[in-house]
Amino acid sequence: MRPGSLRQAQWHAHVNAVNAPPALRHWLTAGGSLTARLKAHSRAFRVQCLHQETARCLTDEAAVIGLHRAGRVWEREVLLRCDGQPAVFGHTVVPMQATATDWPLFSALGERSLGTTLFGDRMVRRGTLEFARLRAGHPLVQRAQAALALEGRRANDQAQFFARRCLYQRHQGLLLVTEVFLPAVLELQLVTRTAAPDTLLNKA
Repeated sequence: MRPGSLRQAQWHAHVNAVNAPPALRHWLTAGGSLTARLKAHSRAFRVQCLHQETARCLTDEAAVIGLHRAGRVWEREVLLRCDGQPAVFGHTVVPMQATATDWPLFSALGERSLGTTLFGDRMVRRGTLEFARLRAGHPLVQRAQAALALEGRRANDQAQFFARRCLYQRHQGLLLVTEVFLPAVLELQLVTRTAAPDTLLNKA
């Protein structure tokens, strides 16, 4: 593999092509909202917004969002935390020509979940999932590593990260979400929630 290719990912339509560990496959292929799934595996879920600003999209994103070459986009990057642990690095790009009518809530998300917004809007059309194995040289891995390093965490520099992405459309606007799964996601367990005492009494 040429050194420059470490900065680009090969995206595949089927998860088998990336040879992900069995324990990670169900996270990669799960339908519905990833936010809802993470909430079900934690007692305290949080979206930590790292930044939301204009930036240059990645080379392997340009054609997907309708650009002839990599150019300026609106970019949002977050860490999705489960009980304080960073479980997923989220990266979203929106073409500059998208309007507030296309994505009315995007500019004001803050630390609210983008996934909840997308799945709660009947006007949003979801594309098909694509999967990739990202090497250490890929920009998204480097950014995720940098975010972890700021809080004294560090993943293996030689580790490969598995990611998925999906294109969303609302009116004429496109939005591409990429989710990079961090090592902590494999430690998550489904949380059994007990009913509140008054609920139990009502059922008696």
